[in-house]
Amino acid sequence: MRRIGLFVIAMLIACLGRGLAAEPSTSETAPQQLIVALERIWDRPGHAAFTDVLLHDGALYCSFREGSGHVPGDDGLNGVVRVLRSRDRQNWESVALLDEEHVDLRDPKLSLTPDGRVMINCGASTYHGKVRLKVESRVAFSDTNGENFSAPVRVELPKTIVTGSDWLWRITWHDGAAWGAVQQVPPGKPRLLQLVKSTDGVHYEHVSQVPVDAPSETTLRFTRDGTLLAMIRGEGSPKIGSLGRAKAPYTEWQITTSNKRFGGPNFVQLTGHPGADDAWLAGSRAYDTDPHTTQLWWLDVATAECRELLKLPSAGDNSYPGFAIDRERGLVYVSYYSSHEGKAAIHLVTLRLAALEQLAKS
Repeated sequence: MRRIGLFVIAMLIACLGRGLAAEPSTSETAPQQLIVALERIWDRPGHAAFTDVLLHDGALYCSFREGSGHVPGDDGLNGVVRVLRSRDRQNWESVALLDEEHVDLRDPKLSLTPDGRVMINCGASTYHGKVRLKVESRVAFSDTNGENFSAPVRVELPKTIVTGSDWLWRITWHDGAAWGAVQQVPPGKPRLLQLVKSTDGVHYEHVSQVPVDAPSETTLRFTRDGTLLAMIRGEGSPKIGSLGRAKAPYTEWQITTSNKRFGGPNFVQLTGHPGADDAWLAGSRAYDTDPHTTQLWWLDVATAECRELLKLPSAGDNSYPGFAIDRERGLVYVSYYSSHEGKAAIHLVTLRLAALEQLAKS
């Protein structure tokens, strides 16, 4: 792990101050109270990208893909999935390295099963050079101690929706079921987005098709009243993000266009207080900056509009943030990757939850 110097922290605080849309008194005091640490936790040779974080049994887990580049490319080196763990937030150990012969594993996302196992779901692509020939999904599980991960197995989707280019991007558990959105990019055909659910995280049933133009990566979250929200990357014309909303049984969707383009979208409900469904922290690649950066936003789930909170130190190949909220310690962990220091490496930002909650009210 490498702690970023005080100069970089100061620059981050300065960026944060410019990003706050708040009263003058808030913008003057909040930056210094918000940031706890900014660290680079993995920078070994190669390309490390597409992160996620998870709290389990007091330990913080961080997953990402390791490879020779953003895609295998002409060298033919496929990506593998690594999972780090830290019990003290200072020292990190590798607890899993998943690979599969002739398959590129990417975008590993973490979740916790109802019986207390860490679950990793990821894409599984077959390439010829830089050309992707087939896309499937894989899943692996730890034991209940968060160790001893299984080998990845194929996610089983209903045959009625399989296209040969089917990627279950991120899982959200709700009321004992694993929910996910399958992005489908069949060659020569329109993109599709399918809502699926499972009780075991391996075998899925189809729930509905999400009616959105040219969908891509999608994160699902549930509100306290059971409403399902979907933060959807759009690859149409124009390339713009959207927010989907559906109530049980999640077959009828309302789609609202955002004011931002998304890349590696993620969002999480910030507040833990009953009835407080209005404070959502989001993260994505920001395409309206030059260079493109990884940003944290406030997401208004009623309007799908995003308001900038913080530009993270980033440039080049970057984004795909993960969120983990530690309410016991009052901290929010944000993982992401960026190549602004010369190569794609994994970074972790630690923020104070109370300061974020205060900013959410401003």
